[in-house]
Amino acid sequence: MSIAQFADAGFAYPGNEILVGASLLIRPGDRLALVGPNGTGKSTALRLLAGDLQPDSGDVRILGRASVSYLRQSQELSGDGTLRGALMQPFADLERLAGELGALEGRLAAGDPADPSDLARYGELQERYQRDGGYDVEARVKRLTADVGFTESDLSRPVDTLSGGERGRLELAKVLVRQPDLLLLDEPTNHLDLAAIERLEAFLAEYTGAFVLVSHDRAFIRAVCREIVEMENGKLVRYPFGYDKYVVERDARLERARTEFGRQKEQVDKTEDFIRRNLAGQKTKQAQSRRKMLDKLERLERPDDQWQHAGKIGLSFQTGGDLGSKETLRAPGLTVGYAGTDDAPGATILRDVTVNVYRGDKLGIIGPNGSGKSTLLKTLIGELPPLGGRIEIGSGVRIGYFDQKLGTLDEELTLLDEIRSVRADLSPDAVRQYLAKFRFFGDDPFRTVRGLSGGERSRLAMAKIMLFPRNVLVLDEPTNHLDIPARETLEDALEQYEGTLLVVSHDRYFLDRICTRLLVIEGTHVEAHLGNYSDWRRRRAAMETEQAAEVNAKSPPKSPAKPVGNPTSKATPAAAARPPSESNAGRAADKEKERARRQLARRVETLEADVSKIEAELAAVRADLAGDHAGDWQKLHTLADRERELDGLLARRISDWEAAGAALLNRSATSPD
Repeated sequence: MSIAQFADAGFAYPGNEILVGASLLIRPGDRLALVGPNGTGKSTALRLLAGDLQPDSGDVRILGRASVSYLRQSQELSGDGTLRGALMQPFADLERLAGELGALEGRLAAGDPADPSDLARYGELQERYQRDGGYDVEARVKRLTADVGFTESDLSRPVDTLSGGERGRLELAKVLVRQPDLLLLDEPTNHLDLAAIERLEAFLAEYTGAFVLVSHDRAFIRAVCREIVEMENGKLVRYPFGYDKYVVERDARLERARTEFGRQKEQVDKTEDFIRRNLAGQKTKQAQSRRKMLDKLERLERPDDQWQHAGKIGLSFQTGGDLGSKETLRAPGLTVGYAGTDDAPGATILRDVTVNVYRGDKLGIIGPNGSGKSTLLKTLIGELPPLGGRIEIGSGVRIGYFDQKLGTLDEELTLLDEIRSVRADLSPDAVRQYLAKFRFFGDDPFRTVRGLSGGERSRLAMAKIMLFPRNVLVLDEPTNHLDIPARETLEDALEQYEGTLLVVSHDRYFLDRICTRLLVIEGTHVEAHLGNYSDWRRRRAAMETEQAAEVNAKSPPKSPAKPVGNPTSKATPAAAARPPSESNAGRAADKEKERARRQLARRVETLEADVSKIEAELAAVRADLAGDHAGDWQKLHTLADRERELDGLLARRISDWEAAGAALLNRSATSPD
């Protein structure tokens, strides 16, 4: 049984074939990621499924009476009404039913005696309202608005007051709240922060219908999709496993195709050589027979790795050999925000922020939307003055800044002029050769910035940063607008980069691969953490589990349940002899104790690893302090500050470790055998 299909479907825009004889069946419960480089037609495939476009040949359709909801990348929302009204639009019939039920209730309350026809009608409407989920709609709406990052008070906000990002989140909630048989999601994680992305993952993990999604967020695909469908040369190639295995199998499949092509070519070359040598000789008939065989042969096309082509971007960040001072940046007691003006009041976003960045650091900044990540980044590099505190940038530091809004690009300039605005010494031919490294070919250098796509703008901004060596890169959402091959190329380049990196990102895959330290914004404060995103997430989960276990341990025990059945019946001898731990309630309590013990054990392991990391760094700092500094008092001051910082952090982690270890020993002593 299937709910949707592509059947030998073909579709093309002028001069660009998207689908050529493509086929795919979508079954109930399918969780599919549609992947491929930018420009391969992923969004077009979703539009064909949604009925926004019609195929040029073949068939694309929803089967039976399956319901469909479609989240488009670009939304055109009406500015009328409130956020709650927009979310309730799909349930207009239920709201009419609720209104009719309310009117009937009023008549029944006033009628004396009640009209039998009103009673019958009320019962019929109430049954239909309950069957269609009317009593659950309000709760679903509130839960989904929270899941995508709105508060309950936001439900009364007019739609026309929402920002672009908020409108995108509203449209996502509108699509999800309908709970259709098939969800079509085009870049659903756009405009979501990390917490909202993880809530969306939890929602989709429990979703009973099918979904097809387009996303460049590899961590998101790994978390929610069971199968991958790749758009490959106009076909829809289905891989019946998750993303990690798909990557391996895609490469293996390409290698097999290359081997088959090589074997066929070798055989064809041998056959053609035989025909040339024998067409006019004694083996003429054999040569003619082999020529006919070649004429009928279905020639294999040379395999083309579209991912490799899409990833061919000449990213190579150079430091020029000078990595700058060991302490790249120092910002003690910083207050971050915006000063007031005559037209607008000021706003303090972050308080008492202390940031120390050292040469070679790969530092990620994370936090909810609107928490001040970009503002903190701009303040640290001097783009925005602090409201309090000071910022010290080390000597010899040369910063390259990538603005997520790409404000460093001039909309009216051509690509050629953009490059020459930084390097006027380059000739037009040299600029064209340089731009070709970033996949700008032919007449592309003469296009204006205004006409570029998001991905093209990102590539151009990266090209400008690379025109001069930089020993510090400051990147604000660098993977926005980039497809998976371009993201992988960027990650490869940053892994090889010898300088210092500060980056704001919502891409967990990127954060895990690149970052070794994190600054986590929570409320108005910032906390430093060792390790990448997954390290921090594991520590946070362990801490939350430990806190929940402590709360459960302090909660009063529940009263024993009253026995069910005949109170006068006597227990069997076996039941009487059974110890309490073997009863259902006892077994559940034992399982809960064992679960809490294992969680504490993981917490102890995590803290122990943290202690080891901090001790290693502290030993290195103390070794530097003990060395010969040749009168460099600034260096001594910096090292002493870092030693105090690490010493305090080590003391806190050891204290946490000892407390967790003691709790684990207590639980182990009381845990069931």
